[in-house]
Amino acid sequence: MKARPAALAASLVIASQAAYGAPSPAAPEAKPVTTHQSVPTRELPSPYTANYVGGAVPPRSALPPDFAYGAYQRGQYVTAFREATKRIEADRKDVAAMVLLGELYNQGLGTKQDALRAAEWYRLAAAEGEPNAMASLGLMAMDGRGMPRDEKAGRAWLEKAAAKGQPTAAYNLAILLLATGNEADIARAATLYRTAAEGEIGSAQHGLGVLYLKGLGVPKDPKLAAQWFRRAADNGDLAGEVEFAILLFNGTGVPKDEVRAARYFLHAASRGNAIAQNRVARLFATGRGLPKNLVEAAAWNLAASAQGLSDAWLDQTLNGLGAEERTRAERLANDRINVR
Repeated sequence: MKARPAALAASLVIASQAAYGAPSPAAPEAKPVTTHQSVPTRELPSPYTANYVGGAVPPRSALPPDFAYGAYQRGQYVTAFREATKRIEADRKDVAAMVLLGELYNQGLGTKQDALRAAEWYRLAAAEGEPNAMASLGLMAMDGRGMPRDEKAGRAWLEKAAAKGQPTAAYNLAILLLATGNEADIARAATLYRTAAEGEIGSAQHGLGVLYLKGLGVPKDPKLAAQWFRRAADNGDLAGEVEFAILLFNGTGVPKDEVRAARYFLHAASRGNAIAQNRVARLFATGRGLPKNLVEAAAWNLAASAQGLSDAWLDQTLNGLGAEERTRAERLANDRINVR
């Protein structure tokens, strides 16, 4: 039977259950990734930066200062809108300014949110071959934002953008292909994931790591899986962080290191991941990778339980806590739950 996308989405849960010899908790149901998911970027790439995918970048000495994009990246959106508008008035073919105006209208930054006007600016830029605009149009067509919903047209835009190496388009197109469960589509999805992963999209790095861990669309390779999970973790991807911690703990594809794994688990737990919270509770309960501390174990167990991840083994292990210790654990758990 061919792998279905639900199996891919559940890989984190499956792997986490193998992390300990003790009975593992029932895993929460994995949520499938939506086919129209977009990947938020920390900053819009400027044509004057190395990560811009719209074409060749001239030598830095030849680059004029990009006030519009600089203002955008500093959060000065009104200034960015004003500068981009001035650039369009001076040059109707300024593709970078078109994309920036599209983004500002799309997000409602520095101006009133207007999906129709965002799509208009993206179309003008896409007509000039700009891949970031193509990717945005693809997602808007998929969602029916700023235009009638048209999945066929949306996919066509994503295909065009991905062909130019646009990371976000490659990522979303990979998700569409994974949904078919077809082996050829999964193999192509792996290639697209790599494009997105090399563009430093954390969720794509995690997805590629899953494919290498399972041997889907690529040869099975736990070492490469661990490398991509680590890169995903470095880029702030929560699933990648937990997956890398699991491989570290087990010594799968990477030298076994329970102390280092504990650090990753703790960081993911503090960000609200229930699986990581459960694992941290077990580490504190057994003294593996962390000093044994039953109050901390109980607190993290309560935090995970509040998200529906119960653990009978932990409940039984922590049953002997005194009233004062339980109160402290509950207070710590409440603080952690309220942080999310």
